Amino acid sequence: MAIIGVIGAEHSLKNSNWTASLVEASRRAVKAAWEQVWEIRRHNQRRVLEAFRQARISEFDLNGTTGYGYHDPSRKAVEEIYCTVFGTEAAIVRPQIVSGTHAIAASLFGVCRPGSEILSATGSPYDTLKRIISGPGPSLADWGITYREVDLSPAGRCVPEAILAAINKNTSVVMFQRSKGYTVRPALSARHIAETATLVKKAAPHVTTFVDNCYGEFVEEWEPTQIGGVDLLAGSLIKNPGGTLAIAGGYITGRRHLVSLAADAAIAPGLGLKVGPMLGLGRNLLQGFYFAPLFVAEALCGGILAAHLFAELGFAVEPAWNGERADSVQALLLGSPEAVLAFCKAVQNSSPIDSTATPVPANLPGYQDPVVMAAGTFVQGASSELSADAPMRPPYAVFMQGGSSREQIEVALETALEYLQQGGYLQISR
Repeated sequence: MAIIGVIGAEHSLKNSNWTASLVEASRRAVKAAWEQVWEIRRHNQRRVLEAFRQARISEFDLNGTTGYGYHDPSRKAVEEIYCTVFGTEAAIVRPQIVSGTHAIAASLFGVCRPGSEILSATGSPYDTLKRIISGPGPSLADWGITYREVDLSPAGRCVPEAILAAINKNTSVVMFQRSKGYTVRPALSARHIAETATLVKKAAPHVTTFVDNCYGEFVEEWEPTQIGGVDLLAGSLIKNPGGTLAIAGGYITGRRHLVSLAADAAIAPGLGLKVGPMLGLGRNLLQGFYFAPLFVAEALCGGILAAHLFAELGFAVEPAWNGERADSVQALLLGSPEAVLAFCKAVQNSSPIDSTATPVPANLPGYQDPVVMAAGTFVQGASSELSADAPMRPPYAVFMQGGSSREQIEVALETALEYLQQGGYLQISR
């Protein structure tokens, strides 16, 4: 049954500015939560700036190479800064890694060997990873690599006792997914992951602890690798760390020998860390990483605003506007496919690119269900910019992420209210 949000009688639909009135009321209500985000942003901006200063980045380092990319100065600069910010020994940060899924696949194929086992400590992984693990074609299963998973607790947290009990002599990787993905569970904090990973390493030193860090960068003051217990971590450059300026790429960072294995899986054996031209994109990757704490903070403020607004209308949200945030994704449970499509259309129509387009569900590579994606972004698929997407399946939740300015997010939310009301999914309380 469709969920119908309720608009308070004080926000009359006869007032042409009723949508702005609702958004403004929520904006006033969440100011304290925004201030907490700004404190995290201040901390992260300082440590990113210090990483640039420590690396003594010069204008020369903004230049890249072509061809094989031997001795590419911008590649060296980018990877050094990632190591400093993430507190790691080595990193591969390349435009040739096309997505977070690609970075994760390279990590798993690099670290695992036939007879190895991957144990997910966070339940079922994101849709696109399922095919990598056991789908048709060249999957990990084809190489004799097995997979098991341990469910999260009802509260959405790791269960260390169950994880440790599930580890056996063949377990080579214990994997954590920081973000909620296409579920409505809470995202996992960097500290919670690091503390759980530390217990794993203490009980089973032979195991590699690996984190899918997509959507988690700069949301908190520290990354899992800085706190401890995490051996390897991967993510996408067109999400948080690209700062809206990276036009492609992914990263893997962690212990040197593990990064080398993952890099060889991504590129070619013996070549991974030694080749790879930046093709003139080093400037974008460096500047985007520098801006990332600011733009992640804008996205978080937008998510907080959306959570308050839709909770006040009677919709379930995850996380709550004043809840703990460990990723840059806001889930809104709209309850019907029609409401999801209306929301996504509003986001698309409130974007600078392709604002006249209408998103429709489609079967996309790596997804089990049709997915609708709204992304009027300068970079295709960039969820560092405002975007919204949803698998067309119950509970019909839409996942909003990114947004380089709160002002655009406010416009999108006002438009979403209008479209939802026109579709009959909002009504005035009496």
